[in-house]
Parts: sequence; C-alpha cells; structure tokens
Amino acid sequence: MTGKKTISVSSDPQFLEELSEYLEVLSNPARLKILKFIEPGPKEITAIAEHIGMSYQNAKKHLDRLVAMSLVKRDAGFGRETDRGIAPVWKYSLADGGLANLSKTLGIFSSIPVSPGYNDIRKRIEEVRESVRAATGVRSPLLVLMGGSADGRAFLLTGDRIPVGREDPEQPLPGTMAAVILPEQYLAVTRVNKPHATIHRSGKEWLIEDNGSTGGTYLNSERLSPGKKTLLAHADLIDLSVGTNAARFLFVSYD
Repeated sequence: MTGKKTISVSSDPQFLEELSEYLEVLSNPARLKILKFIEPGPKEITAIAEHIGMSYQNAKKHLDRLVAMSLVKRDAGFGRETDRGIAPVWKYSLADGGLANLSKTLGIFSSIPVSPGYNDIRKRIEEVRESVRAATGVRSPLLVLMGGSADGRAFLLTGDRIPVGREDPEQPLPGTMAAVILPEQYLAVTRVNKPHATIHRSGKEWLIEDNGSTGGTYLNSERLSPGKKTLLAHADLIDLSVGTNAARFLFVSYD
C-alpha cells in the first residue's frame, strides 16, 4: 500500500452548515437529558416533560428538533390505563444505534479537518462531544467500519484484549468475549478465531497488533510488523488487508 491516507478536509459549505445545525441541536443540556432518559425504551411526552422539569409544550419543541435531526424517532403506542380506558399516544425512542451511534457520529466529525473560516466548528465539536460523554457515560473508543456490506457499523471497544477478524460460524467465540467480528463478505480478513489483528488496552492507551495475517494490517497505510504492538491515536485509519473484500476502520478515541 502506497501513500499515507488520512481523513481529508471538508470544504463543502452545505455539509459544514448542516454540521453546525447538528451541533446546535446537541448543545442544549435538556436535549441530552432527554436522550439519556429515553435510552432504555420508548417514553411518552408527559413522562419526558416531567423528567426534565418542563411543560408539555416545551418538551415537545425539544423532541421535534431531535426528530428533525434523526436522533430520535416517534412511533404510536399506548398510554397508561385510566378509568376511561387506554388511549393511543406518541412514544419517543432513540434512533437506531442509540447513544453509541451518536458517539460514533461526533467522533467521525471530530476527525475531519475543517476549511478556513469554519475553525469555530472544531471547538464546538469538542465541546459537544464532552457534553455527550458526560451526559451519556459513553467513554469507550470505537472502531467505525468504512466501506463494504457493513459500512458505517460501529464497534465499541470495551475489553483489554479484543480480537479483530471475520466471523467463523464453525468456531464461534464465547458470547462473553469482547471482539470485533466482521461479516463473511470481508473475505480478505482472517477469521476471528485466529484473529487478523488484536486491539490492546494498556491504561489509557490503545494499541494494535498484527497477528501474522496473510494480507497484513496497515496503520495509516504503513504495514505493521507482525507481533509488534503499535500505539493508536484518534482518527487513525486501520486497514485489514488491501483491495477487494478488505476492511478499513476509523479509530475514534475520547482520550
């Protein structure tokens, strides 16, 4: 693999304007409190309003903004039973992926250099990321898959030793073991039982190790020596093998 690859600068004014709006929606503490409250399951507006200490009307305004940004979804449900029966209500829940997906999105944004004239967005991204982290408790780093059949999938890194590889239906890993398991379509990646690579945690540091894979493991386009642990940094690109059916990840850190 030749030529070091990084996340490129964003120069699309429309994208940056939409990003600014997204950050504005998340910068409100009441909205973050709503996201945390509805994480366990759908809630109706009356319960949400009571939880955040607001009127029904003001709570609905916050929910409308969250729905408009596709952070929250609204579905029909049933309210509490009264002497008049059970009435249908709107219930609000987190969009698919939940708070981990929100952390992934902000992590991707934080890895993108910004164009001149939009430097204030960098500061706002970090402020919102810290607010989300404080409100939700999501602190673990992520691997975000880039390309292929599972493009955009986020893997939360929660263990001290995390194997990374392709699924193996004949020899599944124990259900309690933290692992990054790719779908069968990523054929250039070694099966996870003899992992292509391993992510290690050492205190606050995260490292990656190639496990002697045939296709190799690349960090920012530089091939790693097998068996040697290499420090990871926020926004690093990791390639498991190259070419068709390989896998590329973005490493998203919070430290």
